[in-house]
Amino acid sequence: MEISVPGVTALLNTGGKEINQSSPEVLGTLEETLSLDGTHVGVRKGKLHKTSNGILSAISGAYFWRNRELADHAKRHDEKNTLSFAYEKFGNDLLEHIGGRFSLVVWDAVKKSGVAATDRFGQNTVYWHSSNGLISIAATTVDILRMHGLSPQVSSQAIFHYLFFHMVPSPGTIYDGISKLPAAHAIRLDSNGATPYRYWRPTFSEVAEKRRSQAGEELLHVLQTSVSRLNTGDTTGAFLSGGLDSSTVSGMLAKAQNGAAQTFSIGFDAQGYDEISYARIANRHFNTKANEYYVTPEDVLEILPTVAAVYDEPFGNSSAIPAYFCAKLARESGMDRLLAGDGGDELFAGNERYAKQGVFEAYHMLPSALRQYVLEPLFQGRQNNGLLGKVGSYIDQAQVPLPKRLHTYNFLMRFPADQMFEQQFMANVDLEEPFSLEDRIYHGVPSASRLNRMLYLDWQHTLADNDLRKVNRMCQLAGVEVEYPMLDDLVVEFSTRIPSHQKMPFNKLRDFYKRAVSDFLPHEIIIKSKHGFGLPFGVWMSTHNGLQDLGRKNLSQFRERGIIKPSFVDELLALHDKSHAGYYGGFIWVLVMLELWLDQHGH
Repeated sequence: MEISVPGVTALLNTGGKEINQSSPEVLGTLEETLSLDGTHVGVRKGKLHKTSNGILSAISGAYFWRNRELADHAKRHDEKNTLSFAYEKFGNDLLEHIGGRFSLVVWDAVKKSGVAATDRFGQNTVYWHSSNGLISIAATTVDILRMHGLSPQVSSQAIFHYLFFHMVPSPGTIYDGISKLPAAHAIRLDSNGATPYRYWRPTFSEVAEKRRSQAGEELLHVLQTSVSRLNTGDTTGAFLSGGLDSSTVSGMLAKAQNGAAQTFSIGFDAQGYDEISYARIANRHFNTKANEYYVTPEDVLEILPTVAAVYDEPFGNSSAIPAYFCAKLARESGMDRLLAGDGGDELFAGNERYAKQGVFEAYHMLPSALRQYVLEPLFQGRQNNGLLGKVGSYIDQAQVPLPKRLHTYNFLMRFPADQMFEQQFMANVDLEEPFSLEDRIYHGVPSASRLNRMLYLDWQHTLADNDLRKVNRMCQLAGVEVEYPMLDDLVVEFSTRIPSHQKMPFNKLRDFYKRAVSDFLPHEIIIKSKHGFGLPFGVWMSTHNGLQDLGRKNLSQFRERGIIKPSFVDELLALHDKSHAGYYGGFIWVLVMLELWLDQHGH
């Protein structure tokens, strides 16, 4: 199955290489092609704009101009004309003057220079490839492969990253030679080729600008403004899980639509996974029309091959399945746009790991002599499960630096690599690269606090590379748009002005946010413990014959790929059957999705 993905696609020849315009593997998929002074440019999925002075541009998304002159220009002219005008006036610095969700490419055929970019959270995916002066820029890997006529070569390092993160993180992709722009990144295009760079990074403040009550009122205002801007009327609905963010967005949509808003919720008939009761509390509180659907194991069996194949790269987040059925329910109910609550936890400190790391950081506040000469000799290396063993485990974890410590419970950290992976596969990957990748992001905001560094890391890996990719593609598959009010530029910039000690005082998650919405949300939702949106695949697989057959069939095929040792696959299945079905079933899901993706993409 192939679906249309919003975005821009361009093929630029900056090195004078001859291009056969009739070649189907290079330009055959492009809707428009042209040649200016030996420079060939093609654009599809977004019309090309050409100015009289040789500037070409294409842009896609829901964006706005921060600069008043550009905003006024956009009112009087075509949007792409404004992009060309902005490039002529500001060059690559035009990215300082655009906000919202976008992907763009601009090329000055006279100066042989240009820029391509994605927005601050990478909501519009941009892939690219460069070789011998020929640069491809596209919204999908499929377009890159077609435009360049490439034979796809799956990257062993990307496979390892997928198994580690359950997705392939930016800037790499599943294919050797094809890159993916991280959030808030651009590509400088010139005669030297393509050079990626980060064009924006947040500035976090640790000084409170307003009293907490005033700041709380401002938060509600900017959120309501964001929701109202994205509301298109009675065909706009909201995802509603019953958590803080989706409940806030749903309530504000109800205000924007004067009580006519519809919400869409997913439930599971599995203990510990279903929180639809909280969605119902929110619906009663805001008088919104509830639409509910309970996902079944049969649903998973039916849609799983399609979901696995529709992503450009292997994607192992199991909550893609409920996201799809929620979007499908909305489409069938007449919606053409959904508002999602993603981002609140990563802006206002709502994930349990943020507080947990504060507990480990407290160890380093003890006198170094006490740690080095008393506690560590006494407790480290203890193997028992009693108090001494727990203290020793605490010290061991505390000595692992951030951000590597965040992966203490990563599945790949629970077993020795040589027990899991085939020797030849291990020889072709850098086992430390996931940590190096996150270390570069974590230290990419030099003046930020520990908490804000973790938030910033999650902006890239939890949001841009995972959650947004998940929801975007599932909504596209279901035929409905999705927007994220929490990721509005004003909301994000507001969050950076809230000091860390207010976001999470004394390790109290989302304290500032909860206080701000205390008179807006139902009390039961504010005090509820955080709940995930995962699929109970491992639990269901324990008893459902169809899912058992699905899992074992795909794992049997995966054994032959020379990635994970067959003996470890056997051990994994045994652990699932005898131990924690949810935990081990989660990794079985990751392997099954990888096998399905590889198989359906012909690898």
